[in-house]
Parts: sequence; structure tokens; C-alpha cells
Amino acid sequence: MNETQTGTKTSGLEIISFFLGEQVFSVNIMSVREIRGWAPATPLAHAPSHVLGVINLRGTVIPVIDMARRLGLEATDPTERSAIIVASIRDQLVGLLVDNVSDMVTVTEDEIQSVPEVGATEVQRMTTSIIAKDKTMISHLDLDSLLDEEGELAA
Repeated sequence: MNETQTGTKTSGLEIISFFLGEQVFSVNIMSVREIRGWAPATPLAHAPSHVLGVINLRGTVIPVIDMARRLGLEATDPTERSAIIVASIRDQLVGLLVDNVSDMVTVTEDEIQSVPEVGATEVQRMTTSIIAKDKTMISHLDLDSLLDEEGELAA
């Protein structure tokens, strides 16, 4: 909950939603540093299959993750609509390749539902909640689960 200037409490979670195929996912806007257009990444030897490589972000080399592949979906085939969401995950900048960024919205507590337990897929392990917004179901992701305990990109 946030407190406004007047001291009254407001509820809501600010998210950035994006598409991976036909599915909609979101991340907390507070983790996002910027959104960039697609740029090819330089591959890294022996990197996990979901790590496309690295890009140079104003002098800082950051890894780029294919979010679809990381979630066990079909790999993203980047187009001019694809985007790289640059996020800070445990004080590390990481680029997240998505099909396209959809929206920045505030969701209310009554729109946030728990994740049904129907198996232990990667999507469910990384999903903290399901957001029912208008007629769309959005899987809200926990970016910390992209990294392992040592802060390295989880395989």
C-alpha cells in the first residue's frame, strides 16, 4: 500500500504487461529501468539456452534472456515489434526479450488472484499471481526467480 500526500492509503500494483505469443505476462514496474527496441545480442559460449547473449547498454554489458524460452514456451523469433525490457533483478541489470510491450497499468487488490496449483511448470514456479484485468488474464512474474541463489542466471 502507498500513502498519498494526504496520508490516506491507496492500494494497487503498477505493472508493465507484455505478450509472449498469445499469452499476457507482467512484471512490477519498479523493477523496470527502460524499454528498448530489439537489438541482436552477442552469443555467449556455454550459456543456458534461454540466454540469447549480451548487449552493450551505454557502456554496461548486460545479458538478454528470451522470456518465452525461459518460461518453457516456444522461443521468440524477434521482429520489429519485439522489445527488450531492461530490468534490475537483485541489483543486476538483465534484458528480457518479449514479443511486444502491451501496457503500463495499475491493478487493484481485487484484480489479483492466487495461482491455481495445476503442476510445477516453469511458468507457475515464476508466477506470483494471476491478474484479471478487464477480460484479460495476466500472469504476474517474479523476476527474482530468473536468478539462482548465487545471483546467476538460472538454468
